[in-house]
Amino acid sequence: MDSDSGTAAPAADLQALIDNVERAIYGKREAVVLAVVGLLAEGHVLIEDVPGTGKTTLARALARSLDIEFKRIQFTSDLLPADVLGVSVYGTRTGEFSFRPGPIFANVVLADELNRTTPRTQSALLECMTEGEVSVEGDTRDLPRPFFVIATQNPVEFEGTYPLPESQLDRFLLRVRMGYPRRDDERRILSGRGAAPPVDALIPVFTREQTLDAIRRTQAVRMDPAIIEYVLDLVGATRRSARFLLGASTRAALGLRRAAQALALIEGRDYCVPDDVKRLAVAALAHRVVPAPVDGTDESDPEELVRRVLEETRIPS
Repeated sequence: MDSDSGTAAPAADLQALIDNVERAIYGKREAVVLAVVGLLAEGHVLIEDVPGTGKTTLARALARSLDIEFKRIQFTSDLLPADVLGVSVYGTRTGEFSFRPGPIFANVVLADELNRTTPRTQSALLECMTEGEVSVEGDTRDLPRPFFVIATQNPVEFEGTYPLPESQLDRFLLRVRMGYPRRDDERRILSGRGAAPPVDALIPVFTREQTLDAIRRTQAVRMDPAIIEYVLDLVGATRRSARFLLGASTRAALGLRRAAQALALIEGRDYCVPDDVKRLAVAALAHRVVPAPVDGTDESDPEELVRRVLEETRIPS
């Protein structure tokens, strides 16, 4: 057991949070854990898969389980940056302009179908996700804390989508794949549908104060120098290997470290172990690398390539 006697209580609360989310989305515990990891690491999470696999349900279920402000933005091709960030409005009575905040000014923001909007509107999120602030009309305004973007995306081969550029993808701490549910879980979904979706019945089980405390404890989780070297070995391997046209960035290495700290806290520890890094490496790195073309094509699977790097990299004892 860890040396911090206060770690067990947050871990129990975090497990209760995960269990609450699972009341609305069945058989996807790993995806739920990854979403909570992103929240605690003060990163952002991209949920990517084909339509109808529960991406939006997961995001909504997590937001409803947290007693903090939540806003949803449905991204479309005609959405403008001002619709996300906010705009100054002229008051006829006061004769002055006043800023009207956009939906980005919330603790948890669901960016639904982010790749259905234009690159111009996508870029409006860059400063928000990196700096935790918004610059509008010459003024910079801080976003509330915690600030967590959980975005959904359909595969780019579907019509009416705009692929997220590498600079945008690099802002996401983790990319989560949902996948189709197992038959037993899908049976539960079909059998349990009543008048209202299960997500609407969820109640908050985690307060803002608990969230901020868990974030603080995440930052204090210890990582042995040998495990830091392990992270550097993994990231360095993506840069040296001929399998990759573009390797993982320094932001990716920092993100993998923060994510491993958050996972350790969820597991009830105040220190990281190599398995924390191994468990998160694909979700933290695969969307940040570009595979080298193979046989004149670019169809290499980045997740499979990162798994090969994991197999080939020595694990610290």
